[in-house]
Amino acid sequence: MPENNVKNTDPAVSETAAETQAEPGLEENFARLEEISARLEDPQTSLEESFALYKTGVELLRKCSEKLDLVEKKMLQINEDGTYSEF
Repeated sequence: MPENNVKNTDPAVSETAAETQAEPGLEENFARLEEISARLEDPQTSLEESFALYKTGVELLRKCSEKLDLVEKKMLQINEDGTYSEF
């Protein structure tokens, strides 16, 4: 059976696919945040490592927040009368 070597030339689809591969999803980020939290609670974690983990955690939290905000904006639409509706 021949392989399908047709490339998708739609830049929006290509960009979305690249983003999906490059950045982990919300579930992966939340799992990583749980790991970071556990390591921060571990008394064996050095102060230097704690600072690095904290910084990583804050960056992950910011990314999660941005993704959630984006999803929320996509899910709600403001009507002309000022009410919200889902689409």
